[in-house]
Amino acid sequence: MKPGVLLHGDFIDENGFLLENGYLLIRNEKIAYAGLENPLTNGEEIETYGMPRGSIMIPGMIDVHIHGSVGADVMDENIEALFKIARAIPGEGTTSFLATTMTQSKEQIESALSQAASFIDKQKPGSAEMLGIHLEGPFISPKRAGAQPREFIQTPNVELFKMWQEKAKHHIKLVTLAPEMVDGHELVRYLAENNVIASIGHSDCTFKEVKEGIEAGISHVTHLFNGMRGMHHRDPGVAGAALIQNELMVEMIVDGVHACPEMIQLAYHSTGPDRTVLITDSMRAKGLGDGTYALGGQQVTVKQYKAELEDGTLAGSILTMSDSVKNMMNYTNCSITDIVKMTSINAAKELNIFDRKGSLSKGKDADITVFTRDFDVFMTFCRGTLAYHRKEG
Repeated sequence: MKPGVLLHGDFIDENGFLLENGYLLIRNEKIAYAGLENPLTNGEEIETYGMPRGSIMIPGMIDVHIHGSVGADVMDENIEALFKIARAIPGEGTTSFLATTMTQSKEQIESALSQAASFIDKQKPGSAEMLGIHLEGPFISPKRAGAQPREFIQTPNVELFKMWQEKAKHHIKLVTLAPEMVDGHELVRYLAENNVIASIGHSDCTFKEVKEGIEAGISHVTHLFNGMRGMHHRDPGVAGAALIQNELMVEMIVDGVHACPEMIQLAYHSTGPDRTVLITDSMRAKGLGDGTYALGGQQVTVKQYKAELEDGTLAGSILTMSDSVKNMMNYTNCSITDIVKMTSINAAKELNIFDRKGSLSKGKDADITVFTRDFDVFMTFCRGTLAYHRKEG
């Protein structure tokens, strides 16, 4: 049996309070103790880590919308790409994620789903845990396709989804779709009845149509402001509905590119920390710098933190979760307790895994992100195993 691990420093406890000079004890991938008293007995074999002055430990961050990183993409149709993503993202403080597909041919989607399901069976502690799959498309509106290839868009189809869910070994946890499409409400109802999150995205819904979608089972909004009907003073559209409908959990890409800081601030005034989920929507170029990359058979140019198709359409992001945290705090003046809700608690509750993720509580998975005083990632533990340690200097 591996020796336990003891972390000593400031951390956010399960009630959202900052515990100064506290202790987190890890045993067998779980948090065995979280509190102010040193839990060790004399002579006990243990690995001990102290934290830099001013650092803070929070629950590991959960990214429910990520396509790729460091040259790998979920649609690459090989399992090694998934391992590369899972090994890379603890460096930004992410300890678990939903592998996100995109609109492609049936064959490519099915291959990606099968590879993701195989990966889930093979993954081990020490890298970010794939919690399941986010199916983004192909059941979307051609009017709001964004970087999703229009030629592969399909009408919502319950039977096709059932087949794909079988291919995925029932690991599809979230589906982005346009409920206004023919048979859209039928698919939304099926998803809601089968504990799959139905998210409105790449949709041209009017405000009235969004409310009808909510009645059918829509509970989530994919990347607010992007790929959706925007706000108008005579029709709030999808974006307006996201802000005022309390039934909806709302994703935000907080990179200053997909939405300007002022719009993020405006949105946050409405959604607050309890209805906001920070995501990256990142693609394979993340971590590689400027250059030309592929996304769904399309050429993407990355320059100065912006990823675009040849026609200027935004094509995902190169955002990290840690930069999302920094930006959100700068744009909105939110607290670190608010950040914990937006990066961990809300996603864990939506995915029905709050019994094992989302807080630093005894008995939960030892997924821990350690930030420096400047909110750079210092250490990341994935199910009790050190997955990232920043080198001094």
